Amino acid sequence: MSKIVWITGASSGIGEALVYKYFKAGDKLIISARNRDELFRVKSNCQNSFNVHVLPFDLSETESLKSKAEDAIRIFGKVDVLINSGGVSQRGLAMDTDLSTEQQIMNTNFWGTVILSKAVLPIMIANGGGQIVVVSSLVGKFGTKLRSAYAASKHALHGYFDSLRSEVYDQNIAITIVCPGFIKTIVSINALTATGNSQGTMDEAQENGMTAEACATEIVKAVKAKKEEVYIGGKETRAVLLKRFFPSFFSKKVREAKVT
Repeated sequence: MSKIVWITGASSGIGEALVYKYFKAGDKLIISARNRDELFRVKSNCQNSFNVHVLPFDLSETESLKSKAEDAIRIFGKVDVLINSGGVSQRGLAMDTDLSTEQQIMNTNFWGTVILSKAVLPIMIANGGGQIVVVSSLVGKFGTKLRSAYAASKHALHGYFDSLRSEVYDQNIAITIVCPGFIKTIVSINALTATGNSQGTMDEAQENGMTAEACATEIVKAVKAKKEEVYIGGKETRAVLLKRFFPSFFSKKVREAKVT
C-alpha cells in the first residue's frame, strides 16, 4: 500500500536518493529544499511524476515552517512518513565561529526538524499512526574539531526525539534516528565556515565515502523495520562503540584525525 512521504533536503545527496527510492516503490511524495530549480530537476527524473509535489522553503526560516507543514498536509490530506533529511554542516573552530552562524546551524538542523515534526504529528495521530525519520549523523554521538555547533545540533536531535519517542509510542508513532558517516554528497562543499560562508570544497573522507544511493537503501530498510537508531557508513561507524567503551583513547584519536 502506497504511503505519503515528505522528504526535506530532497534537492541533492541523501534526500535526492531517497526520493528515487520511494518513488520507485510507488509512494506519493512531497519534496522540499531551498533550491526550487533543483527540486524540479529531481521531480523531472521521476517518470509520470504527478505524484511528486515540490514544496520549496528554507529550514532556517523557522517562523514560516508551521505554515509550510500545513501546505504539505493539504497536498494529499496527510503525511504518513516525514523524513527530515535537510541540514547544513560546519567547518569552523568554535572560538572563531560567529554566533549568527551557530544560530543558523541550530535553526536549520534542530529547530527546523522539531517544528516540522510537531506540525505533522497531530495529523499522523488522527490517522492512526505514522513515522518520523531524523537524519542525524555519527557526529550526533560524538564531537570532532571544526564541528562544534553542528555536533551540538545533532546531539540535540537525539535527546529530543528519544524523549518524543517515549511520549508518542502508544499512539502508533515510530521514530527512527539515522546516523550516516562519510557519505559522498555535497555536504562538505556547502558546510558553513566560521563567517557563515560555504566551504566550497569536498572533504577527502566525504569524497571516498559511501554513495548516497547506498546510504538511501540502508535508510529505507531501517525505516521499513522501524528501527529506533541506525549507523550507516564504513569503518567510521565503529567510532560509536570506541567512544562508549574507550573514551580516552577515542579522544586521542579524534584530536589526531584529519577532519577536512
